[in-house]
Amino acid sequence: MKLLKHIFDFYLNSSIHVALSCYALVRITFHVFHIQYDEPMGLFVFFGTIVGYNFVKYDALVRVKKKPIGNQLKIIAVLSFISLILVGYYFFHLKRITQIVSFGIFAITALYTLPFFPNRKNARNWAGVKIYIVALCWVGATLVLPYINAEIPFVPNFYIKCIQRFVLVFVLILVFEILDLANDDPHLKTVPQTIGVKRTKILGFSLLVPFWIVGLWTFSIHELIINLIMVIMLMLFILFANQKRSKYYTSFWVESVPIFWWLMIVFL
Repeated sequence: MKLLKHIFDFYLNSSIHVALSCYALVRITFHVFHIQYDEPMGLFVFFGTIVGYNFVKYDALVRVKKKPIGNQLKIIAVLSFISLILVGYYFFHLKRITQIVSFGIFAITALYTLPFFPNRKNARNWAGVKIYIVALCWVGATLVLPYINAEIPFVPNFYIKCIQRFVLVFVLILVFEILDLANDDPHLKTVPQTIGVKRTKILGFSLLVPFWIVGLWTFSIHELIINLIMVIMLMLFILFANQKRSKYYTSFWVESVPIFWWLMIVFL
């Protein structure tokens, strides 16, 4: 049992789970816009997420705090290096415009992690902007990149889906911020720090309602039912979110929402 827990923790700590969530959203993008499955695009996002998230999570730990590197972190470093090689491999299978936009997303990720400006912290520690940067990166990686790589003309439905995807990720991050309220630096001015937990939950509920209603004009009845199930699931996660919840509440269950959404589309 202890071995299984170690394996499960490695699965979460190495960002494989969050990478699967991003991959699931890419597959949903393929489905929504009727794009034929593009393996290089999907795997580019999957391995890119592993590299990006591990870079964000462990850069400060090693570079700034100078903490000793344990065995698990060494394995994560190897996994990240292999993922980086695979990102480079799949990068050259993408369209030129997709490559250019992916550099933009990489630049935002680097800005989020590294202090590029003199006497300034990295963007991750800029007051009030963390949630928007993360949401924009997810929208860019899971929707914009697959869309432009398919060379589809930009239509109003694309912008609607971008807003919906942004709202989805924004709400997911709200749950993280509620659980991290006790540990976050007060200067971060996260949403719960700014307006309180109760109002943060109300904000999450209020964003999910138009998220579903907009789909009335863009989805089939079957997809609307699936989206409704997904919205109810998210509302329950928001409702029961509190600072006493286990780390698995967000790092596994909340981050599983895109995976459940994709699986419902495939099997229901």
